[in-house]
Amino acid sequence: MLRRLYSWVLHWAETPYGLWALFLLALSESSFFPVPPDVLLIALAVSIPKKSFKYALICTAGSLIGGCLGYLIGWQFMITVGEKIIQFYGLTHKMQYIKDLYMQYDAWAIGIAGFTPIPYKVFTISAGAFNINFTVFIIASAVSRAARFFLVAWLIYLFGPKIKTFIDKYFNILAITFVVLLIAGFAIIKIFF
Repeated sequence: MLRRLYSWVLHWAETPYGLWALFLLALSESSFFPVPPDVLLIALAVSIPKKSFKYALICTAGSLIGGCLGYLIGWQFMITVGEKIIQFYGLTHKMQYIKDLYMQYDAWAIGIAGFTPIPYKVFTISAGAFNINFTVFIIASAVSRAARFFLVAWLIYLFGPKIKTFIDKYFNILAITFVVLLIAGFAIIKIFF
């Protein structure tokens, strides 16, 4: 089923509605849909590398609006909708752990979920359910989602279609490396400054 869904998402790159599909995919993925928008972002960016950053901006905007929708689901509709989405991803037993992450790391939990392959939708919904400060949520989401999508756009802009295979194969490692370097950078600043 996921393979068919993946192929369906990719087919939008070959239509005149690719930009709208990218926006709507990013929006829905941030609150309930299982296929990440990177799939379509990469396909569009590879087709016209000069527009990579435009595609990344559209993807980021859709993802932020979708994140707000996820927050709203958790804040106002957790029992009727949010729990079903969390259950669909098999993460009901992880909700207390996610709450502990928020209490301990605040914006970092959102930022890491927004950048890495961790299901961002689970964090957007739980952020609303746990009443995480909305301003912190928006800022952390904007920074992490933009970093993720603009990194993909930059790599494709720089290396063209050849990078697609590399990104597809090593995205998880690239994302984790980036997060480790980001945290190390902040730790160095905190220690030495």
